[in-house]
Amino acid sequence: MGADNRPDVFQYVNKLESHSMFRFLTASHVELFSIFSLAIVLACGFVSADTSVHADTIGRSSTWGTQSAQEADDKPDEQQVIELVVGEKKGSSLPSKGSDEYSLDTKENMFVRGAVEQISVDVVVTVHDSDGKKIVEVDGPGRGAEHFQFETKKTGSYKIKVAAFEEETGDYEIVLSHVEPIAKTPSDRVDQLMSQYDNPETPGGVVAVVEKGDISFARAYGSANLTHGIPFEVDTRTNIGSTSKQFTAYAIMLLAKQGKLALDDDIRKHIPELPDLGEVVTLRHAMTHTSGYREFLNTISMTGRRLDRGDWIDRSEIIEIVQRQPELQNSPGAEFNYNNTCFGLLATVVERVGNQPFHVWMKENVFLPLKMSDTFVRANPQTIVKRSSMGYAPDENGGYRQSPDLGGAVGAGGIYTTVGDLAKWVSNFKSGELGGKEIFQQMSTPYKLTNGKSTQYGFGLRMANMNGQPVVQHGGADSAHRSMLMYFPEIDAAVITQSNNAGFNSKMAATIAKIFLAEHFVDKPKAEGDSAKAEFDPKTFDAESFGQFEGKFELDEVPGFIMSFTREKDKFYTQATGQPKLEIVPTGPNRFKLLAVEASVTFNKNDKNKYDSLTLNQNGEHNAKRIKEEPWKPDAKQLAAYSGTFFSTELESFYRIKVEDNSLVIKQRRSPEAVKLNPVKAHEFVAPKMGRSKFKFESGEKGVVSGFTLGNGRTKGVKFTRFKLD
Repeated sequence: MGADNRPDVFQYVNKLESHSMFRFLTASHVELFSIFSLAIVLACGFVSADTSVHADTIGRSSTWGTQSAQEADDKPDEQQVIELVVGEKKGSSLPSKGSDEYSLDTKENMFVRGAVEQISVDVVVTVHDSDGKKIVEVDGPGRGAEHFQFETKKTGSYKIKVAAFEEETGDYEIVLSHVEPIAKTPSDRVDQLMSQYDNPETPGGVVAVVEKGDISFARAYGSANLTHGIPFEVDTRTNIGSTSKQFTAYAIMLLAKQGKLALDDDIRKHIPELPDLGEVVTLRHAMTHTSGYREFLNTISMTGRRLDRGDWIDRSEIIEIVQRQPELQNSPGAEFNYNNTCFGLLATVVERVGNQPFHVWMKENVFLPLKMSDTFVRANPQTIVKRSSMGYAPDENGGYRQSPDLGGAVGAGGIYTTVGDLAKWVSNFKSGELGGKEIFQQMSTPYKLTNGKSTQYGFGLRMANMNGQPVVQHGGADSAHRSMLMYFPEIDAAVITQSNNAGFNSKMAATIAKIFLAEHFVDKPKAEGDSAKAEFDPKTFDAESFGQFEGKFELDEVPGFIMSFTREKDKFYTQATGQPKLEIVPTGPNRFKLLAVEASVTFNKNDKNKYDSLTLNQNGEHNAKRIKEEPWKPDAKQLAAYSGTFFSTELESFYRIKVEDNSLVIKQRRSPEAVKLNPVKAHEFVAPKMGRSKFKFESGEKGVVSGFTLGNGRTKGVKFTRFKLD
């Protein structure tokens, strides 16, 4: 379920967790289920492609970079560049943090596609154009094929770099499958873009464009069921993951219009068994991801349950998780924290107020009135849905494995539908045939936090602007299924993508929109206040004044993710954890934009007139605080103080921590391997392969470590105490 309003800086984790049982949601971009190839959680990589619309699924193409990719960029002259030829496979073996570089000489306006088969090493693939600008970075699941594709803007030599992810070592093969002119017609261009899924041996998908209520283009690709050889059809019913959230919100709005509930009702009025955690959580808070409740998928993943492998989750567990929560994670309405828990609770509210099971109520009150005869709420992963697609994720040994739907998803996800039915759904946005136009207007109004800042998220819908066109959208990702629904209200048009392939490109819908709706788009409009920024002359910026910005800043949302700022003569740079150094230029006295990617930073003063924090602007605002301490580097003796067995009463789970090879590692009963904890400051560690989960240790009597608190983004402050054996 995992989408949120984090920048695409937070996308590379998928891969980290593909090597461990510790898999957490957050979530590129991936929504409900940006969970597994899962793990959408927080990760690291600025996006170089258009990010005006954030795809809430887990596809992680076009991230800022990885550690090994950075090192390769730092030493381009030391590498032998290998020429690629279409159809000719080339194999190689990568050492730890190693990389290979390939070249392709081609003309402008060409479509290029290829793949790297990750035989025994997890890789990151980056593409640089003839000017050296990064145009693509692909960092998908840890095994299987890593597909890449791009269109050339200029004639010249394009570099394709294959780098080992983190400290991975092993073999891979690379092959170019297509180098051909960019297709002339929109439909043919979509065929090119979808060609990597257009194979009977590959999980596929369907694409649709809706204009003025009618489907103007719809085409299916690949396989809906690999076991039985069933092709994907336009009317194949597919799990849309978190795209389901807007339906749950709509149900609440209908009940409110009928006078059966109010949006500002205390949620405990309808679910009285929820605990009183000191502040009122309303239905409005639940629909806007501002409740303060823990995210149930992140929380359950902390216990070691393999959600990516089909471990059962019962809907009742959602209420139990909230009942075990000792306090709210934030004051209701004060913080946006993408949350599947609340939409599961909202489904329970619909059931209790509507006096029917959620799937029955939705059928009778929403789907049938809109003639959406191919749309169903899947009550649980074992419910049979006829003419539906099976979800698939890359298998560690090559090929694909079946990936069952997540349990407990009702309300947050779990809807199966077709592009034809979704076309009827978006038509209701404009017509208001069911419920009236005012419901959509309310749902598509961004919620404002208690500090007045907009979240750009309404009730189950996200708002953005794409090349001058307002867009209302929501993506979705179950364990393998992917979806995106984008609606452009001013031109009454929509683009829909659905797939049963965990590696599906999360930006496909936005790309297709630019192809089919190009006449409605303009160059990116200036954001509010940009006119003033445009008047700032970078030449007037005093380079000496940059000293007040130099230093390291840690993102609040991603513990251990550090942005460093440095100066080299009259040039300024930022570098994030495990990422390449990027040049920044001033756009104001305290504002800078990144040249290589669409992101900017604004430095903020405290009450002492010192710059002690910053705001990263990319798919929303993301705060970071200055770090004053030097990195902590404990020796083996110091690390031994953190060894022991720890237990969480809230999770009913044990973690075993010990020192191995001069590093602190964590083991859990269902984990196939130890996970390394990296020190970031005294008593604080980050686990990259647990989605950069943060461990903050505490000392008891005589300075002995007594426990720690654990957080992984959407779930924070879970307490573990040292367990004493009898």
